Amino acid sequence: MARQQTKQRAAKPKSGASDYTASDIQVLEGLEAVRRRPGMYIGSTDERGLHHLIFEIVDNAIDEAMANFCDHIWITIQADGHVYVRDNGRGIPIDKHPRTGKSALETVMTYLHAGGKFGGQVYKVSGGLHGVGASVVNALSQEMWVEVHRGGKIHRQEYERGHATTPVRTVKESLYPYQNGQALSETGTIVCFLPDAKVFESLNYDYQTLVQHFREAAYLTKGVWIQLVDERNDREVNFCFEGGVSSFVRHLNKDREVVHPRPIYIEKETDDTVVECAIQYNTGFSEGTYSFANCINTIDGGSHLTGFRSALTRVLNEQARKQKILKDSDPNLTGEDVREGLVAVISVKLAEPQFEGQTKTRLGNPEIKGQVESVVGEELSVYLAEHPSESRSIIEKCIMTSRARDAARKARDLVTRKGLLDGTNLPGKLADCSDRDPKNCELYIVEGPSAGGSAKEGRDRRFQAILPLKGKILNIEKARLEKMLAHEELRALITALGTGFGEQMDLGKLRYHRVIIMTDADVDGSHIRTLLLTFFFRYYRELIDAGYLYIAQPPLYRVHSGKEHAWLYSDKELESYQKRKDGKKLTIQRYKGLGEMNPEQLWDTTLDPERRTLLQVGIENAIEADIVFSSLMGEEVAPRKKFIQAHAAQVRNLDV
Repeated sequence: MARQQTKQRAAKPKSGASDYTASDIQVLEGLEAVRRRPGMYIGSTDERGLHHLIFEIVDNAIDEAMANFCDHIWITIQADGHVYVRDNGRGIPIDKHPRTGKSALETVMTYLHAGGKFGGQVYKVSGGLHGVGASVVNALSQEMWVEVHRGGKIHRQEYERGHATTPVRTVKESLYPYQNGQALSETGTIVCFLPDAKVFESLNYDYQTLVQHFREAAYLTKGVWIQLVDERNDREVNFCFEGGVSSFVRHLNKDREVVHPRPIYIEKETDDTVVECAIQYNTGFSEGTYSFANCINTIDGGSHLTGFRSALTRVLNEQARKQKILKDSDPNLTGEDVREGLVAVISVKLAEPQFEGQTKTRLGNPEIKGQVESVVGEELSVYLAEHPSESRSIIEKCIMTSRARDAARKARDLVTRKGLLDGTNLPGKLADCSDRDPKNCELYIVEGPSAGGSAKEGRDRRFQAILPLKGKILNIEKARLEKMLAHEELRALITALGTGFGEQMDLGKLRYHRVIIMTDADVDGSHIRTLLLTFFFRYYRELIDAGYLYIAQPPLYRVHSGKEHAWLYSDKELESYQKRKDGKKLTIQRYKGLGEMNPEQLWDTTLDPERRTLLQVGIENAIEADIVFSSLMGEEVAPRKKFIQAHAAQVRNLDV
């Protein structure tokens, strides 16, 4: 490494600052910057960026809905990739813009940072990219047209890759093909665009990703009807929730046993900020609190979430004292105590949101903390006082959690004192690597001693560590913390990671920057992998968010044809290989377990960084992931049975 750095320094040009002149500065006109660096505006040019185009246009319609000018949004995906987004809002203005000298429509669609979201006169609250969204979608589309319905007339303009190809003109008929014999609304905007295949890796939209996003938008904008039609597979879904975030919480708790029958719903405006939240407890052990600002999912929380949590803890302690459930000698409930089993959605709508970072994952407005804390504190106190039975059920749940958490603390303190969680006393079953730089190191979590033995012999000992697990680990979705800490295999894993655990966890102490789950390609292996993913999702979300968790892809088949052999990783690969060999006799060996491979084979197929395939684990939608883990791994059997029935047809060659 030091030698490479030396070479780089030696190769550095000796010329000075005089060679760096104004001619080296590039000025990108109009939307050229968007096409040159699309990732700066939509995050990426993969599937996520492709979906972002639809979301940006729909967000503009949502802004109209939040301003109470729109109550219907229609989204249609055609088989050829064209996307139609229509709303019945006011329609984009088409009069001349005083600064650009062009129509407001053309200005919005072809200029960055042009829109009605600045200053607060047009939109009191808004999501979107503040004048960037529509023009960015235009720049990254092969073709686009926009129709504005205002004043009894239809106005239209066409574009190609961000440039207007026609003037804004009045037309007699709409190009919108989905009228179904009904007249279009008198006002509104219709956007049709085709993403540019030269920009995006694929033009294949994922239906479920869109469904989840628009369901969430409908929850957060109560009373708005959102329709999604996918003509590629003749699918349609409609969302409209009069209950708003209360309906959202019911959805999140649909497969869980709840402590009280209906969510506690709060909505109030204070200082031009609308605070809306819903709260419902279940009998589970995990927390599911989700925060939003102007319909944007602030996955890293912020001032609104801090205010909500402060109010919740304070009010529940006050009520517990008033109802004599907590004695004078009892300590107060902590924030952790009142959040176990909590499902809550907190949504604020404010005029000038201050998001931290380009990804808008955290709300920074300091004044929002006090506003949310005041509203939630007052309204929750009134509700609990008026509903003593529900209040008592919630508080007793929190007290039971507190006692269990105290037992867990004692268990954690005990194992911490023995050095069993902080990486200072590594488990004997861990075959560690010699390199001590976490950036270079990887930990394989391997199923069973047989596969562990092959992996230990086949690995590169310099940077690859092996931790074999004995049998199936504990399902932490059904177990409290103290039971998990008593589980030998999970304790060994926590110790090997080296970060500590719970409140003392420090991701900076992680000993490996690639943590790789490697299980057999059969039913038991899939189950163990799911148990491990549940563990990491519930207790090591930071590790996943940092991009440190992976899944190894061992081969399913070894195929011989004469002296040739090939490793194949799926049934699809096997089918393709058989067709390539055009009827030649093949010897096919199906691998059900990693232990069936010798160390050299395991290195060639699964351990060698030059040839292996690793899947990086990420969280696209934490809300839906929460629901899936609860359904598949929780106490309730019915949701699991329903899931299996719904997806049984997708399973091929199941080994039982």
